Amino acid sequence: MKNIKFTYISLLLIHAAIALAIFVLPFLSKVYALLIPVIGFFIVTRTRNKNNEVLLVAGYLVGVEVFLRMTGGNFNNEYVKVMVIFFMLLGMLYSNFSSNSFIYVLFALLLIPGAIVAINVADLDTDIKKALVFNLLGPICLCFCSIYMFQRKITFLNLQNIVLAMGFPIVTTTVYLFLYNPSVRDVVTGTQSNFETSGGFGPNQVSTILGLGMFVFFSQLILFSKSKIKIIINGVLLIFVSYRAIVTFSRGGVIAGVIMIICLLVILYYFSSKKNKSKIGLIFILMGLLALGIWTYTSFQTRGMIEKRYANKDARGREKKDHLGGREAIIDADLKLFFDNPIMGIGAGMGKEMRKDSLGEEVAAHNEISRMLSEHGLFGIIGLLLLFLVPIVLYTNNQNHLYFLSFYIFWLLTINHAALRIAAPAFVYALALLSIKVQIPEKTSNNLK
Repeated sequence: MKNIKFTYISLLLIHAAIALAIFVLPFLSKVYALLIPVIGFFIVTRTRNKNNEVLLVAGYLVGVEVFLRMTGGNFNNEYVKVMVIFFMLLGMLYSNFSSNSFIYVLFALLLIPGAIVAINVADLDTDIKKALVFNLLGPICLCFCSIYMFQRKITFLNLQNIVLAMGFPIVTTTVYLFLYNPSVRDVVTGTQSNFETSGGFGPNQVSTILGLGMFVFFSQLILFSKSKIKIIINGVLLIFVSYRAIVTFSRGGVIAGVIMIICLLVILYYFSSKKNKSKIGLIFILMGLLALGIWTYTSFQTRGMIEKRYANKDARGREKKDHLGGREAIIDADLKLFFDNPIMGIGAGMGKEMRKDSLGEEVAAHNEISRMLSEHGLFGIIGLLLLFLVPIVLYTNNQNHLYFLSFYIFWLLTINHAALRIAAPAFVYALALLSIKVQIPEKTSNNLK
């Protein structure tokens, strides 16, 4: 990022200002959505992707997706996934890709039988094109990201710049949430996922992207805060993003963010010298105290409702029958469909209408694993095994990738509660495939400061 003249602080302020501008003039969200790929295309073509600029652009798109959706900026629900795929293709055009990444081409081919089955079994009332796009574009986005990033060599410092590219628009999202709903106490009346505290958009997806933001600013805080002012700024950002994630009352993203942070600390502790192990231990304690403070404040603001939510109780303190917000029933329905159709599955995108028989209504899958089983059958099992095993095999020869476990866990947890509805889990999964060279100099004059 040698040609970036903005400082870290100025970029944070710009993204806070974007939130304010779009809150006041909502139509600017579509302008923002259009400018991102246009400017990104200009940057990539000008540099000829010399330093993997496509990853910065794609990372930024991933970070901004939920904000664009909640503010009406998306031209359609799959806009960001399509743009991410486009930039991955552009990157391959300039920088080629590893021949060993054919494994993800195989994964893409495994999706084809499910699509053929769907076309053959769909009735006249089903919009088969919409069903296929809705259910397959996430896995396809993951394929293109993985093909481009498979064993691509990159420094740890450049990886952090990609992580920050995701983080800047998450700042925009967080500021917008405070503007949209400044008083949490006024809108929290129960323990269900709260749309008011989520900017009027799906709490599950807002929680997911904010959980990722928690990791972004935690990593920036402990690894790249070389001055007191940066420690304060990143600490405050971590607190604000964590608070807004928790008050969505959607647990998945928060839990994923916390586990990502724990994974990073464990990896750092494992690879640290004896002298630094004590420092990591101190960070554990400080983060625990910080988490306690955030939780206590959130409990006060929600009148104790947040504690009931995480204890799986309703507003009156009664234990809820289901533990996953109704997702158990969907998973059970998917497993039944799989056992009835173990080889070919029921067809990509057909699960929504077929679940009607067991659930009484059409319900979209929230779990990508159960969806792959029911809709793709044996081909889904093989595809999932590839996704699970390939990153782990690569990591055995690339243990310098300090974020590997955090990225892998984020993908695994997210596809279990939010499937691949947004591009984040697909892109973050692919980041785990990068070949990382650890290089954290004391001075970062050529990077964001």
